[in-house]
Amino acid sequence: MRAASFAFDGTFKGRGTASNPPGRFETRRREPVDDGWRSLADLLAEEGAPQTRVEADASRSAIVRNRSPDLPFDRSLNPYRGCEHGCVYCYARPTHNFLGLSSGLDFETRLFAKHDLAAILRRELARPGYRAAPLALGTATDPYQPVERRLRITRRVLEVLTEARHPVGIVTKSALVLRDLDLLQRMAADGLVRVAVSLTSLDPALARRLEPRAAAPHRRLETIALLAKAGVPSGVSVAPLIPGLTDHLIEPILTAARDRGATVATMTLLRLPHDVKDLFEDWLDLYFPLKKAHVLARIRDCRAGSLNDPRFGGRMTGEGPYAGLLRRRFEVACRRLGLNAARPPLRADLFRRPVVGEWATPDLFA
Repeated sequence: MRAASFAFDGTFKGRGTASNPPGRFETRRREPVDDGWRSLADLLAEEGAPQTRVEADASRSAIVRNRSPDLPFDRSLNPYRGCEHGCVYCYARPTHNFLGLSSGLDFETRLFAKHDLAAILRRELARPGYRAAPLALGTATDPYQPVERRLRITRRVLEVLTEARHPVGIVTKSALVLRDLDLLQRMAADGLVRVAVSLTSLDPALARRLEPRAAAPHRRLETIALLAKAGVPSGVSVAPLIPGLTDHLIEPILTAARDRGATVATMTLLRLPHDVKDLFEDWLDLYFPLKKAHVLARIRDCRAGSLNDPRFGGRMTGEGPYAGLLRRRFEVACRRLGLNAARPPLRADLFRRPVVGEWATPDLFA
């Protein structure tokens, strides 16, 4: 059963969705009902836009391992659960269901911060049996989302990785990554870091609707340029590519990123797991009602008739003639622009175990 939208006009300023559907593990569902005394629209207007709440995450481990055959890394780390960027299409939204929360507004407004993450990571890297390999930072939620400006958890994580000379790949939509340029330059000098800036569109109006609290497209391109100028290997992630809505931007995005100094590029096709598909359909109803049928048809063309395909191998790239055409266009554009021509692996041979205990200095590079 589809959950009803809770917003009086379908939107909250700065939020990607205005609905809060029950999680898929919940046994009860609640829906607003107008009892005739006062309209729901009036009540919601009085309440105003939901505010962001940050709570402590009680995780006892830092590094998450995976054996996914279609991922180029076997370990990752995420400083936050939930993401204030509010990207309506985010595949990580359903992870909030495991906390008894919604994939909708809860994911954008109920954040969980791993305040002790740097200390936990230090202990894990110091274990005798640990073997270094590239660590992916920001695979589920953005490590540089707005709350990071105040909490600085990602900054402290990078301090530990810099001290340990541990390789890391970062994916972000935020210009806040430039704050840590001092650490990134030190790591880049030893071949230990690569930063990918995710770019969905070059149209600021579309980006503002898709990703309401992420950096504007021109700011992300500027971030690529400043990273490249500082000697930090940078690239662009065309992710997610939305068939029928942003697929015409493959070549312009790659060209703009290359012109700013990007040397590598990746592309991921939109996937809509669980109730993210409902959130995305509601978003299309609100902003692109005349394109909705076409966009959904194109997605199904790439997903074997469905809006999501979780199978390894196809979940990132899709399948079928239209998905193949998109991949071909991406590959041809990358070759023409010289992207991905040289992509040296991140070094893992420089790793040194960090010190744990009274001599540890977590803020050594602050």
